[in-house]
Amino acid sequence: MKTATVYSQRCARTIAALLVVTAPCVALSQTVAAKIDTTVPLDYHSSMGDLMTMVVQPRHIKLGLAGKQQNWIYAKYELSELRNAFARIARAIPQYQSIDTAALTGATMQAPLNALQKAIEANSATQFTEAYTQLTEACNACHCNRNHGAVVIKVPDAAMYPDQEFLRTLR
Repeated sequence: MKTATVYSQRCARTIAALLVVTAPCVALSQTVAAKIDTTVPLDYHSSMGDLMTMVVQPRHIKLGLAGKQQNWIYAKYELSELRNAFARIARAIPQYQSIDTAALTGATMQAPLNALQKAIEANSATQFTEAYTQLTEACNACHCNRNHGAVVIKVPDAAMYPDQEFLRTLR
């Protein structure tokens, strides 16, 4: 019986010690939780990297795949979407690293985008390949200019959209 009493006393002391140690943590977590208003959505602002990955990179890929398949109708569409993506980013982030975003993308991308437009209008796979390579190189030059040389873009070598047909267009 004496062993049971000693064991009970040890358990009681252990529980008391745990309460003393954990009580401030519980109180703090309740205070922090009370300060978070879950009814108000977080004010999230996409970073330049977020927008490039979500908005520009898929358009670059799809444009390249459409041109590779010589689907000029879809390539024209994706070229327009890519131009619009750059414009939306310039509105969302007018200044990036103290540089005017619209001026930067205009200076870097205008010539290759115009060359792509001409290639698409001419239905020329050769011109498209050359202009698309220039666009890809312009992306990488911009990344280096903004100290993001680790982000290297390439001409896509595989379709990463298994649910989309790039060879034909529905009429």
